[in-house]
Amino acid sequence: MYVIDKDTCVGCGSCEGTCPVSAISADDNGKYEIGESCVDCGSCAGVCPVEAIAAGN
Repeated sequence: MYVIDKDTCVGCGSCEGTCPVSAISADDNGKYEIGESCVDCGSCAGVCPVEAIAAGN
């Protein structure tokens, strides 16, 4: 599953709009997180302008 580094995330929302399964949402602080429905397609990582998204374990 892909993960978002919340220290690097700038809250732009680019990833949320790209996710084909709507697995990404904003938390209470305006940072984004990837939920369990992630299908590991990687489309979010390709659009993140600050490279805050990477494949996790």
